[in-house]
Amino acid sequence: MAKIHLPKLIKRFKDWTRHVRRLHLLVPLWWRNRTSVAPIVQADGPVVSLTSYGQRTKRVYLAIESIGRGVLKPSAITLWLDGSFLPDDLPAPLRRLIKRGLQVVSTPDYGPHKKYFPHVLTWANNLNRPLVTADDDMLYPRDWLLSLDQAHRDSPEMVHCFWAKTIGISLGQVVPYAGWRDCHTDRPGFTHMAIGCSGVIYPVGLQRALAMAGDAFMSCCPKADDLWLHVNSLRNGYPVRQIRARSRKFPCIPGTESSGLVTFNEAQDGNNRQFAQTYRPDDVQRLAAAAAVEVGAGTSSFGGASIPHNRISGNT
Repeated sequence: MAKIHLPKLIKRFKDWTRHVRRLHLLVPLWWRNRTSVAPIVQADGPVVSLTSYGQRTKRVYLAIESIGRGVLKPSAITLWLDGSFLPDDLPAPLRRLIKRGLQVVSTPDYGPHKKYFPHVLTWANNLNRPLVTADDDMLYPRDWLLSLDQAHRDSPEMVHCFWAKTIGISLGQVVPYAGWRDCHTDRPGFTHMAIGCSGVIYPVGLQRALAMAGDAFMSCCPKADDLWLHVNSLRNGYPVRQIRARSRKFPCIPGTESSGLVTFNEAQDGNNRQFAQTYRPDDVQRLAAAAAVEVGAGTSSFGGASIPHNRISGNT
């Protein structure tokens, strides 16, 4: 009689039930893509920008469909792909979305920074709408864009997001990334770093600052767009606000959960190394000063070892 490995069976059952739960989200989006002719854009929404790569381009249409069926639709939605391509090279679901308002644009390979940098660079002299970034592997709820847009309209001087991490500060220094906790407040703070996968909305002024900063991220944090976006928010005076006290993490598209970028940044200590290369001593001083104020407003400080800061020549 075969030996039953109960923990393995439990894991398989949990995996199976998780995928079954997602089917009720995926099937309507799959059907919508094949049958709908309704536009996925409207005149008065913010701009949405995202990127994809490799085999993930075959499934990114599900994320785009989830955005396009929202209560509020974007005024434009652009998918940035590195390299050159012909429309006929794109997967059929993306070609159908192009007919309904999607823009698919070629860009140099800026890694994860492709989700925002080509936009701010292309429109640097004509930036007039807030920018919302999305990920190619998420299924967004119908109120996703409306919630971000309303938060921006109420407080346009901030960066708003559904999920933020609180950067841990101990004795005036930053603790390692593994010690940063999920944000548990809807108060704005400079020690809050928006996590891009759940969606973030950026003010026009910060977009202009990102365009001015150029592609310096390629030498300090090429695989950590969240760090670069945060440090520029910090330097330009835009606090980050999680729009609800509790963070929201949305369902992943099956088959996209395993990411080499996540492995590099978290398992291989990439976040700590890139933080040390990106944040200047005066940035850390700003974070420490902000943490001292934000502790009294409900943002926690952290204990533990700090990250050594090795400034790279040429960082600004």
